[in-house]
Amino acid sequence: MAMLSKKIQREQLKPGDHIYSWRQAYIYAHHGIYVCDGKLIHFTRGAGQEIGTGTALNRIIFSSSPSHSSDNPCPICGDQSRLDGVLSSCIDCFLSGGDLYLFEYGINPAVFLAKPRGGTCTLASSDPPEDVLHRAFFLLANGFGVYHVFKNNCEDFAIYCKTGLLVFTSFSIGRSGQAGSILAASSAVISSPLRFLTTSFSGLAFVGYGIYCISRLASDIGVRRDVSKVAVEKLVDRSG
Repeated sequence: MAMLSKKIQREQLKPGDHIYSWRQAYIYAHHGIYVCDGKLIHFTRGAGQEIGTGTALNRIIFSSSPSHSSDNPCPICGDQSRLDGVLSSCIDCFLSGGDLYLFEYGINPAVFLAKPRGGTCTLASSDPPEDVLHRAFFLLANGFGVYHVFKNNCEDFAIYCKTGLLVFTSFSIGRSGQAGSILAASSAVISSPLRFLTTSFSGLAFVGYGIYCISRLASDIGVRRDVSKVAVEKLVDRSG
């Protein structure tokens, strides 16, 4: 998975960059917007939990950000162990010992499909850094609504800061490529009757992977038609 992500060094970071770090042996990634001076803004669920599914998954998958406990608070960020929502943290707390990766924008479909795991890139274009930072700081002060693993997670937050794009249909997933990958994998499984089109294992694998790729591409924020540009001030008003 690391080979399919764009790993960077801290000195390469620029204000407004969308960064992420893999968690739990590459099961999922935590996303944020780099600000400056080793600080970033990110969106997280209470007590550091990354997801909230209401299932047993909550016991398995959780965010390791912030990485410091209340007994040993970060000297820069203080005790953030009980905070949730949009937070400002140092990069060490965000990474929690993991590596640093840069989320890529404006890539072509061939490159997108060459990366079989979602949550690393998008076909959508990024707005100028000053717009990205304005959204991030505004949401830091006003919040980003209620956390939802499929519709409003940390990747959704970072992508919105970078693009200003908001999904306006209530029945679909959000902007997250990680959530899109889960949906695409589900589509591939549901479409298993297509196995009758081939009798070989390699043919079955090809058909299944093709469905997965098409579904993942169709759910990308850069090609979807159920999105619109929403000013951050209006977003906060509507969530309120």
